[in-house]
Amino acid sequence: MGMPNIPDIKPDIDLCKKDVVNLLLSSIALEEMGLAHIINAEGEKLQAVIKNSPCSGDLFAVDESVQDTLRDVIRKEVLLDLKFDNVLRYAKLGERDKGE
Repeated sequence: MGMPNIPDIKPDIDLCKKDVVNLLLSSIALEEMGLAHIINAEGEKLQAVIKNSPCSGDLFAVDESVQDTLRDVIRKEVLLDLKFDNVLRYAKLGERDKGE
């Protein structure tokens, strides 16, 4: 079985190395912004529970939920750091080649 043929779509994309690096860095920045929004939302969630709930059980449940979410955010941050290191290494490869 071969690859499906989709008419009128040309998947050939021609990007120079600089464009690739810029797109990768932009994708990292957008993911970081998304994570910042998640962290902010978790803080607001905690504030709302602290302000509105007299029950300590609610606070403990929300705290556990926030901890789980922040743990996932930290995992994603580690992956983004690795991605960033790879992009920098890729960008430097071209610089080194030009100098030789």
